[in-house]
Amino acid sequence: MSPSEDSERLRSHISQWRDNNVGAGQRRPDYKTPSQIPVKEVYTPEDLPNSDYLRDVGMPGEYPYLRGVHPTGYRARLWTMRMFAGFGLAEETNERFKVLLGNGETGLSVAFDMPTLYGYDTDDPRAAGEFGTCGVAISTMADMETLFEGISLEDVTTSMTINSPAAIIWAMFIAVAEKQGADLSKVGGTLQNDILKEYIAQNEYIFPPEPSMRLVVDTVEFATKHMPRWNPISISGYHIREAGSNAVQELAFTLADGFEYVRQCVARGLAIDDFVPRLSFFFNVHNNFFEEIAKFRAARRIWAREMTETFKAENPRSAWLRFHAQTSGASLTAQQPENNVARVSMQALAAVLGGCQSLHTNGKDEAWALPSEDAALLALRTQQIIAHETGVTDTVDPLGGSYFVESMTNQLEAAAYDYFRRIDDMGGVMAALESGFLQREIADASYIYQMEEDRKERITVGVNEHCTDDALEIPLLRVDREGERRQVDRLNEIRRTRDNRDVAEKLRALEQAAKGSDNLMPPLLAAVKAYASVGEMMDVLRGVFGEYQPSWGF
Repeated sequence: MSPSEDSERLRSHISQWRDNNVGAGQRRPDYKTPSQIPVKEVYTPEDLPNSDYLRDVGMPGEYPYLRGVHPTGYRARLWTMRMFAGFGLAEETNERFKVLLGNGETGLSVAFDMPTLYGYDTDDPRAAGEFGTCGVAISTMADMETLFEGISLEDVTTSMTINSPAAIIWAMFIAVAEKQGADLSKVGGTLQNDILKEYIAQNEYIFPPEPSMRLVVDTVEFATKHMPRWNPISISGYHIREAGSNAVQELAFTLADGFEYVRQCVARGLAIDDFVPRLSFFFNVHNNFFEEIAKFRAARRIWAREMTETFKAENPRSAWLRFHAQTSGASLTAQQPENNVARVSMQALAAVLGGCQSLHTNGKDEAWALPSEDAALLALRTQQIIAHETGVTDTVDPLGGSYFVESMTNQLEAAAYDYFRRIDDMGGVMAALESGFLQREIADASYIYQMEEDRKERITVGVNEHCTDDALEIPLLRVDREGERRQVDRLNEIRRTRDNRDVAEKLRALEQAAKGSDNLMPPLLAAVKAYASVGEMMDVLRGVFGEYQPSWGF
């Protein structure tokens, strides 16, 4: 039988099967993902027309990296288990780090409190009452020293979730590593540092886009020259998804941001193959299992093709999309919080099957508070069980070749490219965010999802179905308000004992550099080593750059 005859025989059989079986006894008239992609009752080779395995899929560790950037997947090395932690005082967070490391965590991830994220010192009146909210307070290098006391920064990788003050916080980290005697060329980690997603989704921006991008490129340039194992940007889709986007928008907007950072760095004069291999990504893992797996696979193929074909990268590592994943905070429910254990488990499994390089699993109590130690350890154990007990790490890309997964991957990729075209037609990412287009698209997707949930077209167990009136019975972590007084006392002691004339000199040098075009990392490093505070340095930059007031609104 010829291939064409075999194909016609298959099409005929599929058609007959549908005539005999489809439509009978289905729970809903139609099925679709949260991204509004229709889901068929069954997938066959007919859903992969004109597929060329070597061109479109390839082997693991080979272009276009659909099946993963490493040829042996997790058989050679598991993903980094990196639990997010930060609790008011640096010494409390240091204790949590040591507990997690002692229980098998393989990388650190720092959550900073709201004053730090907005570039204020703990005692700034503008930050009143926000100490310890969402993370650890860092006002001076002294706090950073306490945060990593007894932890060798050369021996463990560190991720820091920080944006507008990212260059300052990173400078403090670098100074502490140097004080430990670390070889900076061996210090590894990641700086989130993705300011574009702040304008698009999270709104923790301070400066206007142009100086903000300058600071990002400064960190990329510095890392390229001095810290070859450091990822100077973690281009984040996580917060875009948490703001209400669907998977297609998360994929498209995140990669579009990545392309813009590449353009900005090239415009600075950086050689693409010198810096792109150290760019990393940060994605959300939501509840729709197969859509999330397909999202990660599509992201790798898009990035590989764009870096190679559009940006003309020659180093194969420039085509690698490496990513950290975090289970979805927005999917956690305050109702029946024990259900979150199951949600996190399924989301973590999707991240692993999607080929993540590092993973954070949320605690079951995070809809209520920062995770308790017990909740954090259970979340870590979830990763360890997936790694060691399920068998999913024994082969590379075990879902590769699934007609459903491959078809969903192709559909997500096509939908992402549709967004790329629309963004390009507007003049690029900067123009799209200034017009409010990206923000409106996310808001519309969030509205659609909420309406589907309200109509019970999407069931959230314990929220719109299978509800109970049971009282909350899990212990919650509370921030110690006495810690704020201790933090302020420590800050005042630093101000009293440091060389304030030297601090003033370093801040003036920072101001002059900001008014020019030189890389700001050297003057920032000098200022933090003099124990200038986050607020003092940020106020200097606010004075030069101003604060951003968005022109869009809806």
